[in-house]
Amino acid sequence: MERMYRAGLAVDATLAAFVESRALPGTGVSPAAFWAGFATLIRDLGPRNRALLDRRETMQAEIDSWHLGRREQVWDSAAYHDFLTRIGYLVAEGPDFAIETANVDAEMARVAGPQLVVPVMNARYALNAANARWGSLYDALYGTDALGDLPVGRGFDPSRGARVVGWARDFLDRAVPLRAARWAEVTGLAIANGAVQARTAAGLTTLADPAQLAGWRQDAPTPWQILLRNNGLLIEVRVDPATPVGKTDPAGIADIWLEAALTVIMDCEDSVAAVDGADKVLAYGNWLGLMQGSLTEAMTKDGKAITRRLNPDLIYTTPTGPLSVKARALMLVRNVGHLMTNPAILDADGAEVPEGLMDAIITTLCAIHDLNAPGGPRNSASGSIYVVKPKMHGPDEVAFACDLFDRVEAVLGLPRHTVKLGIMDEERRTSANLKECIRVASHRLAFINTGFLDRTGDEIHTSMEAGAMVPKAEMKAAVWIKAYENRNVDIGLACGLQGRAQIGKGMWAAPDLMAAMLAEKAAHPEAGATCAWVPSPTAAVLHATHYHATDVFARQRALAAAGPRSTLDELLTLPLAQGANWDGAMVQAEVDNNVQGILGYVVRWVDQGIGCSKVPDIHDVALMEDRATCRISSQALANWLLHGVVSAAQVMSALQRMAAVVDGQNAGDPAYHPMAPGFDGLAFQAACDLVFLGRVQPSGYTEPVLHGRRLQVKSHV
Repeated sequence: MERMYRAGLAVDATLAAFVESRALPGTGVSPAAFWAGFATLIRDLGPRNRALLDRRETMQAEIDSWHLGRREQVWDSAAYHDFLTRIGYLVAEGPDFAIETANVDAEMARVAGPQLVVPVMNARYALNAANARWGSLYDALYGTDALGDLPVGRGFDPSRGARVVGWARDFLDRAVPLRAARWAEVTGLAIANGAVQARTAAGLTTLADPAQLAGWRQDAPTPWQILLRNNGLLIEVRVDPATPVGKTDPAGIADIWLEAALTVIMDCEDSVAAVDGADKVLAYGNWLGLMQGSLTEAMTKDGKAITRRLNPDLIYTTPTGPLSVKARALMLVRNVGHLMTNPAILDADGAEVPEGLMDAIITTLCAIHDLNAPGGPRNSASGSIYVVKPKMHGPDEVAFACDLFDRVEAVLGLPRHTVKLGIMDEERRTSANLKECIRVASHRLAFINTGFLDRTGDEIHTSMEAGAMVPKAEMKAAVWIKAYENRNVDIGLACGLQGRAQIGKGMWAAPDLMAAMLAEKAAHPEAGATCAWVPSPTAAVLHATHYHATDVFARQRALAAAGPRSTLDELLTLPLAQGANWDGAMVQAEVDNNVQGILGYVVRWVDQGIGCSKVPDIHDVALMEDRATCRISSQALANWLLHGVVSAAQVMSALQRMAAVVDGQNAGDPAYHPMAPGFDGLAFQAACDLVFLGRVQPSGYTEPVLHGRRLQVKSHV
């Protein structure tokens, strides 16, 4: 790796060139000031970063020792609570307060809707996600199993089309009802005197609530669009009798478009495989292009060459003048956590720099281009930069992140608190001390959320020595899970997040099962979440219908008035399989399921550098897999190995059998390297490390193993 030396730092030459020739110009920050400030930041904060990680390990060792001494004793929750307090795992809870975050965009604070998370290293995915602010409801219904079945054949099915139209008309009746009529009865639409005029067999009617008309676009008789609003979200009814669908519709309605992904997290963390300078430049370069509005991706679709780019804003007419509507999701960037270092930059002692420090200053630098955009920001209308920070353990680590961005803002000449912070509530110590985590970030906080998979991985690892844990499927019904989800919302509301910050819920992991998502994910807005993660733009459109059905902010007010729903003791209830009487077949099925999921994900990560993708599970159901899913599976197996539920030989046998299964599932991929029958490739070795060394991985994370094996693969290419 060629390096360039800047202010005592040895920087990957490609990364140095990116910063100096692409990221810095136009920001007002000189290369000398940037590198000097960055070097000082590393010198001052690097040791503190290391000390926080050492504290994690010390605390974990104390917890392990406590459980080892009490395995045969009756569980005493009061003693456990006292112990966690004594070692500093639980901190004293201070008085009530409300966050004071300022300059927060409406998409984060005042409108509820779906959120996408996408690997920023893939330009096509990133552009698709940014442009998923709007999407066709007709297409989402027709092309998925949302109606209960999938389309058959390649041609248009009129009967299925009629079902789509009927579903969509019923949706309009619920979201934007007409006065004394149903949308299915409409035979013509117009705007008259600034109001919707709908023709039916019974005569003319209008919206039951005329204030739901937000605007319209009409440069000619057709096509034209009506813009409607419900619960803060926009709906566009497209009238075009010249289209195949519109010409068969009595009102000429060709489609219904929904405002869908209000926000998108451009991810530098769990969904990417970035292990060196070249990888980091790809991630940073795409983020820079999004912030400059210059990112494009050439591709071929249906035999035609097209170029994807960010959508321009939409302009509508209203009775009081033009209305500009954003056509892009508000973009956040997820940095890596505090754990990993990266060889892209070495400090003055020749040690790898903490990757979180790199991400903090370089992603913020890139986002200055949005703030300085001619004519105003393309992304944040409030002049803010949104950084999601994952995998933080407790208030001290959140405080460190806040101090880090204080320093970043000073180096880059930004006003204090320009950078808004998203806290991923996915580690047990953060969940248990959430109020105090929010308190230390009270001037930056713009986002908290729950994530079942990482949170479960940490649940297992933290209490690894306490006993065998319940299987993954049973985790979802565990006492701690309900308390975790409830407390995230309840504490967020008690700390004044309503109207100032997002309260989020986790991912729907099955991108092809949209009927199930429609049935189940309505629970997230009902739970008071202002956003929830979805795996695709299509899923965002369908999930948006849930936010039309539920007024999230009214729901939040009701929840806040009702008071806390769960206790800290419930959150700290361990998911132990005490008294379980599992038969051999059940145990083997659980092992096979976990092993297959690990192998299916790891083989793409290590061999091909794919950090997130649709991976077939053991039943060939495609699931979105990232490092969080891998973490829970590896920790579950490590726990069962430790407590003798399974043997090492049994797990190795499953690894070898499932490697052949995964090879078969990937047989159509020309870039794929089979694991069987040799079982000697780096990907297979990585899977073994995650399981057999899972107990000793820091916090049970997968990154150290995956990064190490991926670097080995890249060194041989």
